[in-house]
Amino acid sequence: MNRSFISSLLLAGLAGFVSPKAVADEWAVALPGWPYEFPRDHHAHPDFKTEWWYFTGNLTGDDKREYGYQLTFFRQGIQRKTEAETRFAVGEIKLAHFAVTEISGKRFHYGQKVSRGAFGEAGFSEGDRVAWIDDWELRLRDGGGFLLQARDAAFALELSLTPQKPPIFHGENGVSQKSEGAGRASHYYSLTRLETAGRLMIDGRAVAVTGWSWFDQEWATNQLTENQTGWDWLSLQFEDGTELMLFQIRLKDGGRDPFSHGTWIDALGVSTAVKNEDFELLAGRTWRSSATGGNYPIEWKIRIPKQDLEVTVKAAVDDQELVLRPISYWEGSVRATGTRGAQAILARGYLEMTGYGGGLVGLQAPETR
Repeated sequence: MNRSFISSLLLAGLAGFVSPKAVADEWAVALPGWPYEFPRDHHAHPDFKTEWWYFTGNLTGDDKREYGYQLTFFRQGIQRKTEAETRFAVGEIKLAHFAVTEISGKRFHYGQKVSRGAFGEAGFSEGDRVAWIDDWELRLRDGGGFLLQARDAAFALELSLTPQKPPIFHGENGVSQKSEGAGRASHYYSLTRLETAGRLMIDGRAVAVTGWSWFDQEWATNQLTENQTGWDWLSLQFEDGTELMLFQIRLKDGGRDPFSHGTWIDALGVSTAVKNEDFELLAGRTWRSSATGGNYPIEWKIRIPKQDLEVTVKAAVDDQELVLRPISYWEGSVRATGTRGAQAILARGYLEMTGYGGGLVGLQAPETR
């Protein structure tokens, strides 16, 4: 989903990091015909203003406890690169968010890093390093897959991820339209089932973990329109080897934008588009944040008649809100139960919700008149 609001909003507080010089050159926009190629497209796309590498996963420790994690790297362009660029007048900001959920213990840890990368402490696409900020790092692994590492004061992870399915391209051939108009879209692909092994460290305690991860990469330039207030995004990995990505964009009038959509992936890796008219996403129980006042729906019912699918999604832990001023959003581990046809079906996954704990200032484009 379009997570560019995170990096866009943070820029409001980063004026001292970048040159104020206006640049006339236009950024590239997401249009049909992108020739996806790997591993090239795991790396950065600097002609586009915004990009993110987003990993989530549900893991089981050798202590028999369950954990969730999120590690996301953002590249937010400020100006197209020029010969005049220096260490202190950079063309992009590097950001990252890192969170670990102790599901069994009902604890949630999160942190953030922001850098201009003036002296190489942060950057993108250097050899097998795809993205890094200090010791938070995403690398390509020999033979395919990824290596992740990140460390905060009280929690850390080191993981190796191996894809079990080929990349899935969302929208129309990898162009995920978010609103009306050419280029109001992102190039968007996912690796929906990555076998994961490594270790977590929490409060000085190391835990060997195994499980499954999900990887999204998107690059884009345009923002949401003025009447779009936020979104609800889900990724689910079912025990029968299928997966689902689904999002809805909410409108100011309380409705759902017709550009909401998703993708169903069968056990063999064959994908089917889920269009706006193909699904229902109904909010249930809510959790109210004492930090932001946001009232987040942490239970959802999904119906996709064409897949004969009906499931209920519930947060693994109620409080998985990242309060990262000037933004706040809910991103956390979920569980799903329901049926597909006559068969019971179970899943673990991740849910992201924006626009509940504050407005999307800095994201929405002004109305044209």
